[in-house]
Amino acid sequence: MKTVDLMYQTMLAELAQRTMDAAWTADFPSEGRFITMEVKGKRYWYFDMPNGSGGKKRRYVGPADDPEIAQRVEDFKRDKDSLRDRRRMVASLTRQGGMIAPDPMSGDIVEALSVAGLFRLRAVLIGTVAFQTYSGLLGVRLPMAAILTGDADIAQDYAISREVEDTLPPILDLLQTVDPTFRPVPHRSRAAASTAFQTKGGYRVEFLTSNRGSDDYIDQPAKMPALGGASADPLRFLDFLIREPMRTVLLHKSGVPVNVPEPSRYAVHKLIIATKRRTDGHFVLKRDKDLRQAELLFEALYETRRSSDFALAYDEAEERGPAWREALQEGKDMLSKDGQRMLSQILRLGNQQIGKVRSDDPQ
Repeated sequence: MKTVDLMYQTMLAELAQRTMDAAWTADFPSEGRFITMEVKGKRYWYFDMPNGSGGKKRRYVGPADDPEIAQRVEDFKRDKDSLRDRRRMVASLTRQGGMIAPDPMSGDIVEALSVAGLFRLRAVLIGTVAFQTYSGLLGVRLPMAAILTGDADIAQDYAISREVEDTLPPILDLLQTVDPTFRPVPHRSRAAASTAFQTKGGYRVEFLTSNRGSDDYIDQPAKMPALGGASADPLRFLDFLIREPMRTVLLHKSGVPVNVPEPSRYAVHKLIIATKRRTDGHFVLKRDKDLRQAELLFEALYETRRSSDFALAYDEAEERGPAWREALQEGKDMLSKDGQRMLSQILRLGNQQIGKVRSDDPQ
């Protein structure tokens, strides 16, 4: 597996920091501009924003002689210069650095949700769009065949959604700013609540949450107070995936700050979830992609000296009980021969590093 040049890994770290810093100063979108106007002999600041129809909408800001507003304008100019720099950095990272940009639809959707506060409310981007960020996080080049997608999956812990006492704007309104054909998908339980939204062209955004309780809840959408009216499908094993997520940047436009699962947890979770896919139609394709992504992460984590991280995640999953151990073994049996070899290799080294086995123990 080819690694990404250290220069580009360093650039990604700088981009991530700049992007996260910019997220705190997003009161005035970068697409707009400050202007001054004279009204009845006094000058005032206004903010012009494109209205999407070739015109603009104007927002009053305050008196031109207000020092706090003057500082805000200076900060905006600085941030706009930074935005241009970040766009150039994203272009360098994807074109020369070999890192992965999402498809424009996925990028625009995640950007809209991020700006609205999704990741501030501790939601986690999961699935293939999250997998695309691992090229930068791990400093390796990942093959395109494993990263193509037609959906975006978002997870949030139910307790967090209930306790943050904050919420997104209406989720359907947010999605329709990206594509006006987004519509709620009727839930399989025939409940009125929706956990997924889909465009006329078939792009799907789905919200998920963990289920650590009774199986009675599996087919019932969970009300999520922080998700702007969206509910979420409760799934087994998801709490393992979204525990202790990482902050990184999605390489779209000037960079989008996101939360994603820790790569070792993602790899272990994919090994488990592949065994839960139905064996018909497109579910087989999803299962094969689960296994392929897991195998790629085994190799990437091994090559980037993160075997101990993987061994700890795998060990945690095994300790969660017989159903978990059974799923791990079943997933292992479904891997390709090369995948099985790489899994054994990374576990052998990782277990040695965490002291679970000695280097001279028989394997």
